[in-house]
Amino acid sequence: MLAGLIASATFPSALAAHGNAGPAVLRASVHAVANAAAMRQWLRRVPVTRQFPPDFNETLHSQAPLYVVEVSTAPGCVPCADLWARLSGLGVRYGWRVQTISADQAMLRSGRLGLPWIGHPVGWVRPIADRGRTIPIAIGTDHASNLARNMYLAAKMLTGVRPSIGVRALSKFTGIVAPPPTHRGIAADHQGASALHARRSFRD
Repeated sequence: MLAGLIASATFPSALAAHGNAGPAVLRASVHAVANAAAMRQWLRRVPVTRQFPPDFNETLHSQAPLYVVEVSTAPGCVPCADLWARLSGLGVRYGWRVQTISADQAMLRSGRLGLPWIGHPVGWVRPIADRGRTIPIAIGTDHASNLARNMYLAAKMLTGVRPSIGVRALSKFTGIVAPPPTHRGIAADHQGASALHARRSFRD
């Protein structure tokens, strides 16, 4: 399944890049934010995509009827609201459908794809007619241009571009997520960390 290939191509290589650095370095790639000010502070550190391939706009407009963007959400999740607003704006601009999925669905999907769960929000692109082929485009909120780039690459990967090339070109996932919920002082299950890096280059 394509989604499984994307997961295996992205996450083991990202984790391996840290060598023996250990969990502390992996946790450093996760930026849990509880308010808008903290979120904006982290976003200012995220590079913004400024160069796009010649067929960028044409691809996003022409592929819009085929795909849906799904984003996870949770009560009180500030970066969830931010990611939703940015993806909704892109949906209007390019004609893509954008919808939410529940927290439970998001965690189950991440588990099936072998993705480390670090928190909400997470965004995916999938064919409207096929729930089994899913490409992650965001883990944490991000700049709109980076999200658009990843939507473009997801569409390309789902229509024939080799996954290895697409994964290398995906914008780095930011890890700007909501703090995990707590229960009796114990953090909820599925806390973890992952450094999700991919080169910002279309040269491949």
